[in-house]
Amino acid sequence: MRPAIFHSEREIAAALSTRTGGVSPAPLGMNTSFSVGDDRSNVVKNRELFLGGHGIRLTELASPEQVHGNRVRCVTEPGSYPVCDALMTDTPRVFLSISFADCVPILLYDPAARAVAGVHAGWKGTASGIALVALRAMEQEYGSSPGNTLVFLGPAAGACCYQVGEDVTSHFDKRCVRMTKGKSYVDLKRANLDQLCSAGVRLEKIEVSPHCTICRPDLFHSYRRDRDKSGRMMAVIGLRARSG
Repeated sequence: MRPAIFHSEREIAAALSTRTGGVSPAPLGMNTSFSVGDDRSNVVKNRELFLGGHGIRLTELASPEQVHGNRVRCVTEPGSYPVCDALMTDTPRVFLSISFADCVPILLYDPAARAVAGVHAGWKGTASGIALVALRAMEQEYGSSPGNTLVFLGPAAGACCYQVGEDVTSHFDKRCVRMTKGKSYVDLKRANLDQLCSAGVRLEKIEVSPHCTICRPDLFHSYRRDRDKSGRMMAVIGLRARSG
């Protein structure tokens, strides 16, 4: 799927996979992760199917290790980057990838600065403001402006299903916590949206996916729902080569 917020932005490729259409045996389907026990050849084929549909080669991917922190790294070439949960670049043909099942994949693009970022925001990353860290890092490194930046908050565990304890809810504003029948649920997408808006990103330039990964087993993998039987999706964003 391609975020609508980026439809008119021809300079970038931005997309997210789902669990459908892959070659891995059920229940993995379109699994794009090497870390869930899937056969490596299946994962490679799934990645080729997904990325190829958007004109991206496997050798053009840059991927963060994803350790549930808030470190952002600036990259200029493909590869695997340890101890971080977000990458940013202004280098064409370096496509930033995020692996996700319930955490929020966040894609950022400033058309004026010609810079992009891919962010993995679980509850810990969200609580520590990783989206803000990425936004500020883009400002410092590329002269990016929050007011120019387009943002996509992707499918993730929703407030409808993401039940957590007080150890988690204590990190969030009450506007992002839903209480029902003595149980508490956190809205990670709302938390990230509020943070970005408070930093100057314009609401009309933010697209929030309506999808909850937990309650859509037909469309998405979910670790919270399926545990060890869950695969992972991929979100990707990057600058296409300059024309001419």
